[in-house]
Amino acid sequence: MIPASVPTDVFVALARTRPLPAATAALRAAIHARRMLLLKALLVRVERQGSALSAAAHRDFEDDWALLERAERADGAAVRDVLDYPTVGAWLTEALAARPGTAFEAHLPHLRGVAVAAAVRSGRAPSGRFAAPSGRLALPGLGVLRSPSGWARASGGAGPPRLTAAAGPGAVDPRSRRTRPEAGAPGPEEDAAGWSALRKLPGGDTVLDDLDPYRVPSRGIGGAAAPAADSARTEYRTWAARWRQARALLAATDPGRVGETDALVRSVVPLATGRGAGIPSGATLRAAPGAVLTRMPADAPDLAETLVHETHHSKLAALGEAVALCRPGGGALHRVAWRPDPRPVPSVLQGAYAHLALLDLWARAERAAAVPEEWRRRAAERFARYREQVGAALAVLGESDELTCVGRSFVREMHGHHESLGVAARNST
Repeated sequence: MIPASVPTDVFVALARTRPLPAATAALRAAIHARRMLLLKALLVRVERQGSALSAAAHRDFEDDWALLERAERADGAAVRDVLDYPTVGAWLTEALAARPGTAFEAHLPHLRGVAVAAAVRSGRAPSGRFAAPSGRLALPGLGVLRSPSGWARASGGAGPPRLTAAAGPGAVDPRSRRTRPEAGAPGPEEDAAGWSALRKLPGGDTVLDDLDPYRVPSRGIGGAAAPAADSARTEYRTWAARWRQARALLAATDPGRVGETDALVRSVVPLATGRGAGIPSGATLRAAPGAVLTRMPADAPDLAETLVHETHHSKLAALGEAVALCRPGGGALHRVAWRPDPRPVPSVLQGAYAHLALLDLWARAERAAAVPEEWRRRAAERFARYREQVGAALAVLGESDELTCVGRSFVREMHGHHESLGVAARNST
């Protein structure tokens, strides 16, 4: 059964992990719908908290919300782009999960940075003096303004928007990324005005986000609770080179993947490196689809594979917001080859889906004459290793009673693509 709300070609392309512009548009629409629900839930919770919040928190929230509304009236598309940035979802999820009172209130000041970023992007930057909570104002997708005094000043009007730390000697245009050089040349972490801009990775609009306070949960990532990498030690030149090479590999292997990556991956978040069990090479947060959290990749193929793997976690998470693939409450655990711990059915589906996308990539890389011979050999070895493992996971899903009717249709399409990849592999030998 294919849901009426999802066109058949989109559903099939998603299940078979294939890039399709219509599928990408549908996923971005699902992400935005979820984001708006979370934002409305935040507004409702603030209204219901009543006297549990301080008068100052109420006043600031109302001012920031009004700024967000003015920006939306000026340029709805620009504001949507800010609201759909991955860390906005992470912030909303953490705020809504916080205990009532001071724990919840502590998350509310971040709305100011969201609203200012939206206003800047819409061309309606605010004017006047305002608080920069904790001496820092984080503008999602743009950068961070540091003001030890706890105050900042903005000016809009007809000219370019300008932000100034209260004690700073100069102002910056937050839309500019010039304060942190694209080439990664040595220089200060921030300019004289206290502004640190996010840096774009080459060839698109994806940014290397080593600044946003919500880029990694406070508890860290994985069993080892890996934290975000220290922004002062981010090797931008190396990241940019690996990114450029990975995009070139994807373009030579499967050009549609580059367009999908550019459209769905909004940010790459460097994780701290380390040794030991539980330190992930890559991760995706369900609350922040579009962000790829990863350690420094070993090489360009490693990054290309991480991008495809994590993008498909985001794709499945976004689809899951639009249609239910699994029934709630299932408790059965199953073994999968790529994890040491037994996994519930939704996690088996996530892992099988991401690895099916990699099988698709490796099958194409093995046959792509334009890619380096070393990667063709590596792709062939990995395809052979994982094909049987993905098949075993799909068999588990096929026998599960925890899938919805839509979920069973999705898995059948996955199984069909898995079989076709096996046929193509046999025919190529």
